Amino acid sequence: MTLLVLGLILFLGTHSFSMARKSRAAIIGRVGEGPFKGIYSLLSLAGIVLISIGYGQYRANGYIPVWDPPVWTRHLSLLLVLVAFICFVAAYLPGHIKHRLKHPMLAGVKIWAFAHLIANGDLGSILLFGSVLAWAVMARISAKRRDVAAQHGGTAAPAGWRNDILAIAIGTGVYLAFVFWLHPMLIGVPVLPTRA
Repeated sequence: MTLLVLGLILFLGTHSFSMARKSRAAIIGRVGEGPFKGIYSLLSLAGIVLISIGYGQYRANGYIPVWDPPVWTRHLSLLLVLVAFICFVAAYLPGHIKHRLKHPMLAGVKIWAFAHLIANGDLGSILLFGSVLAWAVMARISAKRRDVAAQHGGTAAPAGWRNDILAIAIGTGVYLAFVFWLHPMLIGVPVLPTRA
């Protein structure tokens, strides 16, 4: 569990630092934007690697049950993660979804973390997904304050639904790939029940 905690501190700490806009601007002013982004990316990647290794070791060797989620939470989680994937894609395809959510990437992270939190009742999962959810909530509050300060809230919704249809189609396609192949392959945990 130590590597998992260290990874969370490194990854979420790096991302939380982005909310401290004055300190961030001061460092960029000293080292330059390119080196800052490079260091930021390396620290984030190191955090992801530590989280992946730490969570894998925890699941293999030190699984600590806290509560037993009812079966319906797993079904709800599947639906919520689909919505999260659509939000992730909508962040890159400006449309009505992005206009309505304003920050669809953060909305997707919150939905994804909440979905995993309700479907997993062990200590490591609570720590992992609870930390990510708490960070995403704080990041959204920070972004909202910046939006109000910059007065960007009055933009009109885009014309047409092309990008929204694309976000739904691509998000659903990637979601299905994760459910059937990528989640078991990359995470080592099947999403759907396996037949004996």
